[in-house]
Formats: sequence, structure tokens, C-alpha cells
Amino acid sequence: MEKLITIGISVIEGISSRFDLFASADVTMAIGSSAQEISDGLFTANNVWMMIATGLVFIMHLGFATVESGFTQSKNTVNILFKNTLTPVIGILTYAFFGFFIMYPGEFNGFLGFASDGWNIFWLQPSTADITTGYASGGYTFWTDFLFQGMFAATAATIVSGAVAERIKLSAYLIFTVIFVGLVYPIVGAWKWGGGFLQQLDVPFYDFAGSTLVHSVGGWGALAGIMILGPRIGKYENGKVNDFPGSSVPLSVIGVFLLWLGWFGFNGGSVLSGDPGLTSLVLVTTCLGASAGAIGGFIMAFIVFKRMDLGMVLNGILAGLVGITAGADVVTPGESVVIGLVAGLLVVLSAVLLDRLKLDDCVGAVSVHLTCGVWGTLAAGIFGNEQSVMSQIKGILAIGATTFVIALIIFKVLDLIYGIRVSKEHELEGLDSHEHGIRGYTIIVE
Repeated sequence: MEKLITIGISVIEGISSRFDLFASADVTMAIGSSAQEISDGLFTANNVWMMIATGLVFIMHLGFATVESGFTQSKNTVNILFKNTLTPVIGILTYAFFGFFIMYPGEFNGFLGFASDGWNIFWLQPSTADITTGYASGGYTFWTDFLFQGMFAATAATIVSGAVAERIKLSAYLIFTVIFVGLVYPIVGAWKWGGGFLQQLDVPFYDFAGSTLVHSVGGWGALAGIMILGPRIGKYENGKVNDFPGSSVPLSVIGVFLLWLGWFGFNGGSVLSGDPGLTSLVLVTTCLGASAGAIGGFIMAFIVFKRMDLGMVLNGILAGLVGITAGADVVTPGESVVIGLVAGLLVVLSAVLLDRLKLDDCVGAVSVHLTCGVWGTLAAGIFGNEQSVMSQIKGILAIGATTFVIALIIFKVLDLIYGIRVSKEHELEGLDSHEHGIRGYTIIVE
């Protein structure tokens, strides 16, 4: 036994000495005009975590696809999946062509920025070390940063997809997505994350991982879309709200849990390093916010609808996740429970209000991402020690007004040019057969 213990101690000491040796091999990382020393090991660890987080955010697109197809009618399943397949494709490509350098420009006047090295830098630097060895203060590469941020950009458009489902022309949605992801999202994102005027306020606007910059941006776009489109045929008749059965409850549940899993990368990766203390705190507050959101959705749905509403519990989870995203790194675990619980309550009340206004949102995207995105951003100012509620309000209003007006204009112009809504026949019979020639669910009877 003593011999085993001695061997174990020797192994531990050997590993420790290896880490000491590894940590001593410092590389200099340029950060603006200053320099920071960071070990090769820390650089690698941070970059690996950021790449894992990128993969987790990527899997959220599968979550959105399954949630939306599960919540909507089976006759439109292929259409939903088609949109959710092309959305990240469009998002990544447009972000590579110009979105990334609009959002993180080299030169900035506070409202609009332009890359000092030109947009072509992405294509002219395929493998050079000067932009990968010493890039960010957290210690990750240029390529990792681009891909992580590109996943966020695509997410903003995916939010719109579910709200406008079952009656929008595919071509209209795709054109909107190109403009929205390529221009609108990076411009308003630059106002905070790119060092623009919201970051330059006396007390900077605060949005850790995007309650406003991602989720409410998508929510404002979704609201504009459902306003221009109008409700689905038969949704509101004789003063009643008619529910259309979704194609698959199990698929919706799977989608929500995929999104919850992806959120560990969405928020955890937004630490922009593998810092163990901050990353673990963010993952805890994120998980508690989601859990409390489920309870809030459950309670309010039971009060309003007098039933155990699974759909509202699922949206409550997403509401809690959206709500905690703005301040996940600056609130305590207890405060994250309060934020998530309120978000879960709000998502139900918001859905009821939209139905009373006859604004037809197929999956509750506006309630989850816009309503709870606004709440989460305010909550970061209320609970965060160094944040200002007034700065939060300024950011919400500036980004909200800009995004909503531009999205409204895009949808309206497309509608005036060639109409963005499918024909009555196509809507009633389903978009799968008319636009894709196949059904999402096929039962063969011999």
C-alpha cells in the first residue's frame, strides 16, 4: 500500500511539474496597443472551450427546427425544416462576407463602422499566424471568434422563422433573412459589442450574451412579420381563439431540451474564455433561470387556462433562458431564480395579449424572445451592481425601435413588390405539398 501511495505522489508531482513547465512557455498576445502575457496552455484551453461553445450554439439550430416543426401543423413540417436548414447557412455566409466586419469594425463613429483593413481580410488571411496567435484578451483565435459570433447572427433570424410560419412565402422569408442577418443584426450589435454609442454611455448599456442584441432583435423582427402577414386562416373567428394542433409534442420537448443544452454554450461561451469561476457561475445562473422559468410558465398557465399546459412549461423554460442571458455573469444564483420565474410568468401573459390583439405567432417566439428579452435586459440593470436601469432602457429603446422599423419596412416593401403571403389554397392544403412536393410525415397504407 505504501508503495502505491509513493508511486501516486510521484505521478502527481510529475504532472504538476509538467504544468509548471507548460505555463512558463509564455507567448505575447497583442491587445490593441498593449500586450498581455498568456501561457500556451491557457491559450489552448480557452480556445478549445470557445470551440466547444460554438458547437453547442450550432446545435441550437436543430433545437429551433424541432421546436417549430413540433409546434406547427404537420402539413407544413418540411417548409419549417427547410427554412431552419437554410437560415444558419445564410447567416454564416452573410456574416463572413460583411456582417462580421460591420459588427466589429476597425473604425467607428458610434453608429456605423467600417473595417479599417477592408472586408476582404476574411478571405485574404486563410491561415496566417498573425491573426490567430495573438488575437483576443481571453486567448482565442480570429477564426474561433468569427464562427462563435456567426452562430449568434444566424440565431436572430431563426427566431423570426417560427412566428411567421405556415403562411409566408419561402422566397420572402429568405430575402428577409439575408438582409436581416447581413445588415440589421450586425449594425445594432455593433452599438454595444462593437464599441458603439451604447458602450460609450457614462454607464454602458449591459447585455452579456444577448437578451436584447440577439433575442429581442429576433423578436422585433418576428413582431413586424406577423403584423404584415396577418393571422392564419381560421385562427381568430367569432371572438374565439382557435388552436391548431402541432405535429409532434415529443419533438417540441426534444427541441426545448436541445436549446437548453445549447444555451450552456450560448451563455458559457460569452465569457470569452475558459475562466473556471465565471464560466461555472454563468452555467449555474443559466440553468436556474431556465428551471424557474418552467415553474413560472406552469403556474401562470394554470391560473389563466385552468390546465397543466405543457406548451407553456416548455416556453417557460425558453423564457427563463432568454431572461437570464443579459445578466448571467453579474447576478447571484438567487437573483437568477427571480429573473427566470418572472420571465415564465410574463411569457404566458404576453401570449394571451398577442391573441387578444389578433397577432398570430405560431410558436410564441415574440413572447419568448421579445417580451422576455426586454425583461432580462431590465433585470440586468436592476440586479447588477454596476449597471444602470436608465442605460438599459436607452439600449432597449434604441435597438428595439431601429430593428422593428427596419424589419417592418423590409416586410412591407416585399409585400408591395410581390406579396409575402401564400395563396389561400396553399395555406389550407399545406406548404409542404405546394412548395416542396413532399410531406414531413407519410403514412403508407397497403
